[in-house]
Amino acid sequence: MFPGSPRPQFIEWSNIECDGYNLELFFASTHSGTHIDAPYHFVKTGKKVDQILLERLVGRATLIRLDSGRASRPNYAITKDDIQSFEETHASKEEEEDCAITQKSMVVFYTGWQKEHLTEKDYFTANPGLCKSAARYLASKKISMVGIDSPSIDVGCDSAFPAHHILAGAGIPIVENLANLQKISSAKFDLVVLPLKLRGASGSPVRALALSR
Repeated sequence: MFPGSPRPQFIEWSNIECDGYNLELFFASTHSGTHIDAPYHFVKTGKKVDQILLERLVGRATLIRLDSGRASRPNYAITKDDIQSFEETHASKEEEEDCAITQKSMVVFYTGWQKEHLTEKDYFTANPGLCKSAARYLASKKISMVGIDSPSIDVGCDSAFPAHHILAGAGIPIVENLANLQKISSAKFDLVVLPLKLRGASGSPVRALALSR
């Protein structure tokens, strides 16, 4: 959990011995673990999690795999040049599915941060994220969703959250703390992100599924 946020808890409410069935209460932040940020998280008039159309969260996604040696450096800022370099590299490979980032694209960044730093003290304070130029570039493309395998779409040391503000202002949902992205071998894959339909909420834990064809 982010420093200062409550830790998830299961509270026993009923049990088989006394009540004939097991039942527990679940207490957690809506931004626990792998989760989605609705635009409302940073924009007062933004869409809330129950207002995000599922068509924005289900479909073909583009995986931008960054060099782990570079991206795993503390507070690495992913730039517009990083994204365009990926597009240019994959555009030249005729045997691959088109990886151009266009309107309605789902874009996921694999940095290796979650896999390599999850249990370390700097996980929440030195994570990689998007710089302003990268966030503005994705917003200009009117993508459907952006995801990352770090705890925030913003660089850990930047408490002003510029990427959040830019993307939320463009109405783009953000999925954070994605796991197991190293198991995806191709630049294009099928992605399903399933938030709880929590009316009026700024976010929700999600079950994110990468599907092979």
